[in-house]
Amino acid sequence: MAQLQRTLFTTPVVNTLLRGFSRLAMRLAGWKVEGRLEVEKCVLIAAPHTSNWDLPLTLMTAYLLDLRLHWLGKHTIFKFPFGGLMRWLGGIAVHRHQKNNLVADSARALREFEGKVQLIVPPEGTRDKVTQWKSGFYWIAVEAGVPIQLAYMDYAHKRAGLGPLFHPSGNYEQDLPLIQAFYKPFTGRHANKT
Repeated sequence: MAQLQRTLFTTPVVNTLLRGFSRLAMRLAGWKVEGRLEVEKCVLIAAPHTSNWDLPLTLMTAYLLDLRLHWLGKHTIFKFPFGGLMRWLGGIAVHRHQKNNLVADSARALREFEGKVQLIVPPEGTRDKVTQWKSGFYWIAVEAGVPIQLAYMDYAHKRAGLGPLFHPSGNYEQDLPLIQAFYKPFTGRHANKT
């Protein structure tokens, strides 16, 4: 994983303009943003993830909650001509079919980053319906020594935001049902995929 770099959230002037745009766009679309960030660094779960529309809504929500997001995304969306834009939006390319040290590299980047940063990891790993979450988000948090921020996007009720912090115990099998229980009431854009 590359070092965390400058994004739209840390670009002066653009940051101010996009915050205002996000506030207006979310209000006009009828979305309500809830919660607040309580820690400087965390792994942030983005669920349910069922649509490409999740990214722009997540970015606008992040502006309204004063987050400094980086997110993991499939490497194919980082190809020319959009690669630079995706990285500026906070994206970090992931080659899902390659053996690499993504968890260790992500945890190290979080530990070493100075200042406020949240790493978004969609636990489904895809926009398609899945029966089992990928565990990377959990182990990144454990190795980085940071909590997991439970974040949500509920298309059925047009609300997005931050739920409680979850402090992983290191026992994934025990903690996962507790985390997933939080997401039961939320519906993705494509309800048949949640």
